[in-house]
Amino acid sequence: MADKLHVSLVTPEKELYSGYVDQVIAPGSEGEFGVLVNHAPFMTTLAEGTVTIIDGAKTIQYQVRGGFADVNAEGITILAEHASEYGEDVGTVH
Repeated sequence: MADKLHVSLVTPEKELYSGYVDQVIAPGSEGEFGVLVNHAPFMTTLAEGTVTIIDGAKTIQYQVRGGFADVNAEGITILAEHASEYGEDVGTVH
């Protein structure tokens, strides 16, 4: 899926989300950042806040505390110390 971004959201307990999406917005320690397909590679620590996963008109949000985000050629991997899903629209591409 060359036009989609692969995202994986993982906690020490389990993988909460894995799939191909349009965009991810996350709370980095230096401020909120957004990632689209073909984003330049980088790694950052996460601040407490909301990870938003967007695929078309569908959105899922997770509350996260601590961890890291790694953006590379394969997509984005979020390794969160704690994460829980919340929000109204939860019917997405799990």
